[in-house]
Amino acid sequence: MIQNDTAKKNIILIGMPTSGKSTVGVILARIMGKDFIDSDIIIQKKQESTLSEIIESKGINAFLEYEERTLLNIDVSDTVIATGGSAVYSEAAMKHLSDDGVVIYLKISQEDLKKRLKSIKERGVVIRPGESLEEMYAVRSELYEKYADIIVEEKGASVEDTVNAAAEAIRQQYAGV
Repeated sequence: MIQNDTAKKNIILIGMPTSGKSTVGVILARIMGKDFIDSDIIIQKKQESTLSEIIESKGINAFLEYEERTLLNIDVSDTVIATGGSAVYSEAAMKHLSDDGVVIYLKISQEDLKKRLKSIKERGVVIRPGESLEEMYAVRSELYEKYADIIVEEKGASVEDTVNAAAEAIRQQYAGV
């Protein structure tokens, strides 16, 4: 476990759907001695529905409001937080999360996103009517880069490689968050 005066900071994972935020987050929390939460799971529990059911029944705007409210209500320390891919649509939520945390963008290529994302509807991905996957990728990529303190490129990396790259970047840049 990494210890110093900033050891209580949160680590916030952002990135495209399928970038591995939840998987990487659990492992990163374990090796860094931090707690772990997944904002999508919090939303599903509070709404008693899957993400896709919320989007289908209430609409994208209602889902984004739930997501923003959930993120604004996260009040933890010393925790790895896996956000939903659409978290970056809320400037207020991203400011709240980054105030006491380090934001890591798990970056996958557009090609990898297409390969990994089999069903947008089942997965509960926020994509506006008429918006293509390419358009969503372009808009979100810009937002992820805007909010990121650290960018971890996942091209050809295993989950373990990604976890190690994130942990090492934190050690180097923040002397052990």
